[in-house]
Amino acid sequence: MERRDALKLIGASLILGGGLISARALSAKEEKVPPLPWPYKKLDPEKVAERAYLGYYKGGCCYGAFDSIVGSLQDTVGYPYTGIPTELFVFGEGGVAGVSSLCGAVLGSSAAIFLLTGALEKEKREKSFELIKDLFNFYEQEALPKYVPKNPKVTFEMKTSVSKSPLCHVSVTRWCKVSGYKAFSKERSERCGRLTADCALYALKLVESYLAGTFKEGYLLSQEVKKCRSCHDKGGALENTRGLMDCSMCHFTGKKAKHP
Repeated sequence: MERRDALKLIGASLILGGGLISARALSAKEEKVPPLPWPYKKLDPEKVAERAYLGYYKGGCCYGAFDSIVGSLQDTVGYPYTGIPTELFVFGEGGVAGVSSLCGAVLGSSAAIFLLTGALEKEKREKSFELIKDLFNFYEQEALPKYVPKNPKVTFEMKTSVSKSPLCHVSVTRWCKVSGYKAFSKERSERCGRLTADCALYALKLVESYLAGTFKEGYLLSQEVKKCRSCHDKGGALENTRGLMDCSMCHFTGKKAKHP
């Protein structure tokens, strides 16, 4: 090999090597996860709602709610959102793996809210918690579902119900009593798909109002809950429980029910 050709080969190798090093440096930079909250770019509410509804049929309520916001930010913002596999939230389907505990739509929406407004620091954490609490109260107190998809998977006269609880099994049962449909019917599934969109939409509204500095609680604790907490919660005479849920859904449900 002539000296001139050898120099060309070395030069090309250095250029390629430099590019490889730069690519690795960029990759290492991207792998560093930034602290919360992450940057937000305004999203189209209609697109978020539709994505949540369709996401429900793809991976369940928790996935649909989380992906509708975070998946949309993956498309518009990119990094760091692209580092989160939104399918992780499939675990929350049916109140977490079908256990019917906390509604997955509330769980997925809460995760998205905290990602955009929360942090490890107590002060920032508490501010984000206020948004999440309002989401819970919305879910418990509002007649849902409200969302009407452009192209519904199941078409019928949708009835609404007030869950009075963030728990999946309570929410589903109360809707079934109002509508007359069974818990494993396609109609109930459609109801939960629309409910997923409702939760994602309200979560988005909370995030945007908070970032704009205009957040105000939309749903307050009922007087009944406040009365129960005055005795049973922190600082009360008994202080033997904690919580912000509507107490009546699990207590005082029968004539012979005893005061806890």
